[in-house]
Amino acid sequence: MTSIELVTAVIVLITYAGVAVGQIPRLRMNRATIALVGAAALVLSGAITEAQGLAAIDTGTILLLAAMMVINVNLRLARFFQWVSNRVLKLARTPRVLLALVIVASGVLSAVFLNDPICIMFTPLIIDLTRRLNRDPVPYLIGLATAANVGSTATITGNPQNLIIGQSSGIPYLTFLAYLAPVAIIGLAICWVVIVLAYRDEFRGTLPAVDLPNGEVFSPLLSRTMVIVIGLMVAFLAGLPVVSSACVAAGFLLISRLKPGKLLDIDWQLLAFFAGLFVVTGAIEVTGLSEQLFATFDSVLHGGVAPLSLATAALSNVVSNVPAVLLLRPEIAAMPNPQQAWLTLAMSSTLAGNLTLLGSAATLIVVELAAFKGVRVDFVPYLRVGIPVTILTLLVGIAWLSVVG
Repeated sequence: MTSIELVTAVIVLITYAGVAVGQIPRLRMNRATIALVGAAALVLSGAITEAQGLAAIDTGTILLLAAMMVINVNLRLARFFQWVSNRVLKLARTPRVLLALVIVASGVLSAVFLNDPICIMFTPLIIDLTRRLNRDPVPYLIGLATAANVGSTATITGNPQNLIIGQSSGIPYLTFLAYLAPVAIIGLAICWVVIVLAYRDEFRGTLPAVDLPNGEVFSPLLSRTMVIVIGLMVAFLAGLPVVSSACVAAGFLLISRLKPGKLLDIDWQLLAFFAGLFVVTGAIEVTGLSEQLFATFDSVLHGGVAPLSLATAALSNVVSNVPAVLLLRPEIAAMPNPQQAWLTLAMSSTLAGNLTLLGSAATLIVVELAAFKGVRVDFVPYLRVGIPVTILTLLVGIAWLSVVG
């Protein structure tokens, strides 16, 4: 290993360790700042030039993520998520039905609108709802987190790593959906069964009648947003370019009487995080470290659906799923069946996020927001659900893609 490769490896390892943990000891740094500092250090060290770093940033993925965030902001301002919460509460008569509705709502909405924003919107709503029903909020929050991950498996727009895979693979939206929607549907059922079995006492009896909170929506904004969202879904299913379609939809939504600050209330830190990670993985490719890594694990990565799934799941829980996808991305296109490999990467990196509380950004969002609201979701108790859900859903995904892929 040359000196520049050694320096690159050290910087990358420190960056990925910080991203995995979420912070640097004694420094108030989050994942976005860690990724950006890591990228800057790699440019400073000469591992990657400024031009190569800029070229490594996938602007299509950044634009698609930003566009989906704009759509989510409009739905939030129209009180769409509050309306969904009220419908869930109105339909639920027993704790088991309530959990099922939480899982279905979060899973379906995550597939359409990105899982991270769904977790942001639904976590406080679920805590408020369960408190008024005198129920333990923890199993329902776990249901939200696991279902958001599992449901997002179904589509290119379901989560950040799928956005990257969709851009890199060129797989049409409808094809992606056809292959992975069955895995997501079965996975949501698995989430419900595992949580009910893990929290038997919570899911007995019936729910008391409660007064519904104010769920009045902002009809003009919601109507306009839903028309645009439906048009966007039609564009996706018709095979039109995903990034361009999403940006056009976001552009129409920005034509509004609302203040621009409200409409652009998106997660800029997540966009910065992605930009930094693209540069970091670009440095790994430029210096040749990725070739050495893939040569070492060539037999595993090219061993078919099962070995690739297990390797991806393991890597996703070491460095988190987005960095894992970025690391593996250069190797996937060279595989004998690239489409199957891309779909396997999407399935396994997403489902692996349910293993622990640190496995995905969606799970971390639920945990952090719950803590802010005074609800603790502890690491070890979560494993009672996370481990069996991850194992069972991965087995379903491996079996399905091995047959139809």
